[in-house]
Amino acid sequence: MDERTRKPNSRDGSPFRAIRAIDYTVIFARDMAAMRRFYEVVLGFPLLRELSPNWIEYGLGNNTLTLARPSRTAADAPTPAGSASLQLAFKVSAAEVDQCADELVRQGVALLSPPTNQSFGHRTLFFRDPDGNLLEVYAEI
Repeated sequence: MDERTRKPNSRDGSPFRAIRAIDYTVIFARDMAAMRRFYEVVLGFPLLRELSPNWIEYGLGNNTLTLARPSRTAADAPTPAGSASLQLAFKVSAAEVDQCADELVRQGVALLSPPTNQSFGHRTLFFRDPDGNLLEVYAEI
């Protein structure tokens, strides 16, 4: 019940309440070659499968991270270059945040924010992928 209006909450019977996790995440790649190199070589994500040159999947725990060329959204206006379309956060241990920062710098990736302890209890590191998406490596501290 919505206590303010005393009406039944429309979400109570929603079939979407059955959703428990994100199964896969799709990143629409503007530059597939650069994005594939970044996620496979720089970040070292394990290739799960390549269904076509336009659909490449990486296995990350219980999630599949996919690089794809737009199909259903191909007619959409493109995200302007230099603009993030999404933010992804990858959880590691506190020591690994610094190790990831060192590896990114070694690979020539510019850090937007070096490893930093945040007041809300995370150690964070921010950088971008070749398409400009915001990526975060973090640990709970």
